[in-house]
Amino acid sequence: MRTNFSSLVERLLKGQNTEPIDTGGHSFCLVCDSNLSESRSYLNYKVCSTCQFHYSMTARERIDFLTDKGTFRETNKSLSSMDPLSFSSRTSYKEQIFRDQKRTGLTEAVVTGSCKIGGVSCVLIVLDFGFMGGSMGCVVGEKISLAFERATKRNLPVISVITSGGSRIQEGILSLMQMAKTSVTSNKLHEKGIPYISILANPATGQAFASFGNAADIILAEPGAIVGYSPLRTVKESQENVTENAHTAESQLKHGMIDAVADRAKLKEIVSVLLDLLQKEFKLQKTGVRDETLRDSAPTGAWHSVQLARHTSRPTALDLLARMMDDFVELHGDRIYGDDQSVVCGLGHLGGQTVAVIGQERRRPTNSSLERRDGRILPEGFRKAQRTLLLAEKFDVPIITLLDTPGANLSTEAETRGIGNAIASTMAVMSDIEIPTISVIIGEGGSAGALALGTADKLLMMENAIYTAVSPEDAAQVLYQDECKAQDAAESLKLTAFNCHELGIIDNIVPEPEGGAHTNHHQAARLLKRNILHELADLQKLSKRSRQRKRYKKFRNIGEYGSLFRSSISREVNMLRGTVARKVREIRAKSIPTD
Repeated sequence: MRTNFSSLVERLLKGQNTEPIDTGGHSFCLVCDSNLSESRSYLNYKVCSTCQFHYSMTARERIDFLTDKGTFRETNKSLSSMDPLSFSSRTSYKEQIFRDQKRTGLTEAVVTGSCKIGGVSCVLIVLDFGFMGGSMGCVVGEKISLAFERATKRNLPVISVITSGGSRIQEGILSLMQMAKTSVTSNKLHEKGIPYISILANPATGQAFASFGNAADIILAEPGAIVGYSPLRTVKESQENVTENAHTAESQLKHGMIDAVADRAKLKEIVSVLLDLLQKEFKLQKTGVRDETLRDSAPTGAWHSVQLARHTSRPTALDLLARMMDDFVELHGDRIYGDDQSVVCGLGHLGGQTVAVIGQERRRPTNSSLERRDGRILPEGFRKAQRTLLLAEKFDVPIITLLDTPGANLSTEAETRGIGNAIASTMAVMSDIEIPTISVIIGEGGSAGALALGTADKLLMMENAIYTAVSPEDAAQVLYQDECKAQDAAESLKLTAFNCHELGIIDNIVPEPEGGAHTNHHQAARLLKRNILHELADLQKLSKRSRQRKRYKKFRNIGEYGSLFRSSISREVNMLRGTVARKVREIRAKSIPTD
């Protein structure tokens, strides 16, 4: 007795709301036949503990498990649909509304109100699929719009839960226009920098999905949920030509359209953490002077730095983030094409303050499904980074980027998807945003792949990292037609942290444990965190205008008024002075008569 995607859609179309099978007083799972009667997971969250299938919930049930107990206060409860078009069908529209009102106890397909989630006050919008398929009629659009306006006026974050099967055909074009109504009101929320999180449940399709459901800053979805713009009936009819997972939450995640697929039992915790991260409650204040622990002598040579930067045990971005940050929540997808796993984005607490992080991750994980491609970034990776940059600017939180890549992806697929445009637009966004930005080269800073996310207020390098326009191997091939001479090329490229500091490219060098970061990941993370916090405290003392002016001047003057240029001029002046002094002495010696 196993269900599949097609039969699930069929049950939803019939309004059966995917309830378990009831036999002799016992409930059995639709998918795995497990007995749900004594399952705590099912009783608490309506989730099968064996196969994790997520059953439908009513709007009231979702409110109970998402909100802090006793805090929900419903708004606009009395609003109810009439029959604006005097719609003609076999069943009266008014009768359908009355029937669903009596069956569900709701006046319409959406419940709105104020509440607290994890102690944070917010506005909640919950659609109920059991009421006319959660479709958007005039009253649904009005209640949602009123909720957005209330949140905008009171500076409260919004959480929406979408369960909708399509359009309210009984209200025709008026139903369609609710997409525009909810969109324009949600825009006001964005203009004020107020957080908006949407949760896509089963099913999340049609007008609600393609309007306010996708307008959220962060989009979560429940496992196995049917998600997409196509209405349920279209989804069912298309199953002969597409795979069963084409319309699921997991497919949306893979193609970069949502941030995460989250189990229902963890939803409240995740939403609570996100709301906490976006509250902007704390700001760093430095009370001491940085203790410089960098060793006086530089590494033994450029090639030595290349080897340490590429060491297979060197800590990656995820290794360092796990040790530096608290409450880290990873965000996925570029909202256009895909989710590049070589770029890790997210929000978390660093030193008690919320920061947004973009890390270039190049190591291959144990899970082969998460292919990093050795950190060679695709266009969707850069676009995901842009999304994070703009999200950070909206909520006025600093950006930290951890750079470790041999360069951008140079495949034909990357070219056809616009790698050049992605690099250029990412660089433009990062160099222009008003929030504090810090970039750290933690391993190999390769070409424009690193530079695109390195145009920051402060650029740091870990002691044994490298930063170069071209790899030593490629340089050796061009210069000597022999990759074996990469060691010689490395010396000429001036790619070490000490070289880059002398050239004026970077602002500071982050010390590493003796022998390199790979010898002690915890110590490496501690030293990095300390340096980032010092730089961040300094940046936050400056006004937005001052930071932008300094950033512009810094990159405008690189290669023209850098420290290397000044030292070169100084050396030439000293040599000239020495030559002049020597000539003067020679002339004087010749002019003195001898006895």
